[in-house]
Amino acid sequence: MNLTDLADRYKSDKGSKKHRYTELYQLLFLPYRNLPISFLEMGLQIGGPEHGKHADRQTTDLPSIRMWLEYFPKAHIHGLDVSDFSWFEDERFTFHRCDMDTRANIRAAAAGMSDSFDIIIDDASHASHHQQNGFLELFGKVKSGGLYIIEDLRWQPDVLEKPGITKTAALFQSYIKSGVFSHSQPDIAASFNASRIDISGCFIFQAHFDKTRKDQVLVVQKR
Repeated sequence: MNLTDLADRYKSDKGSKKHRYTELYQLLFLPYRNLPISFLEMGLQIGGPEHGKHADRQTTDLPSIRMWLEYFPKAHIHGLDVSDFSWFEDERFTFHRCDMDTRANIRAAAAGMSDSFDIIIDDASHASHHQQNGFLELFGKVKSGGLYIIEDLRWQPDVLEKPGITKTAALFQSYIKSGVFSHSQPDIAASFNASRIDISGCFIFQAHFDKTRKDQVLVVQKR
């Protein structure tokens, strides 16, 4: 099935009913479909701390993980979330629990990941510092030619967003326009600029692929 069909079947918000990310992902991921790839998604079910819920909330489903397992029949799928999804069992799925509020937390989680990844998708809290922590710690685990994707750039949760921090969309727009990352915090700018040597290219799509709307999804390819 087409990836959008699968998203709609499993009620993932990546499909035609909301974000339409799967239209882009079908184009990008089809060459990987029947390969034994390693895939990581961060953020497994809507309704976590970014929506005021406790990290120890009861979780009930992993719509996009079910979608990826069917779309990539030979892949090993990893999932990372601040809430507990260890109850979900599949021989091709590994769960990692992690609070992305610090790079140290993500670094510790990454140390337990034996795989390097063909594709990483950040669909976690959408807080700018979480997105940036994730990229700085995990982009190095992307294989040459692989993809690192950050979703929902247009929305940051008030309950988690740090005041004054450069938004992730603006951070990467500065790179796209000038070849240099600009950030309100010089140490973070330096860390991102150190990663430039490993970036083959990147682009940002707007919501519903409409250039008049806000930035929505970032795709970065590893050199």
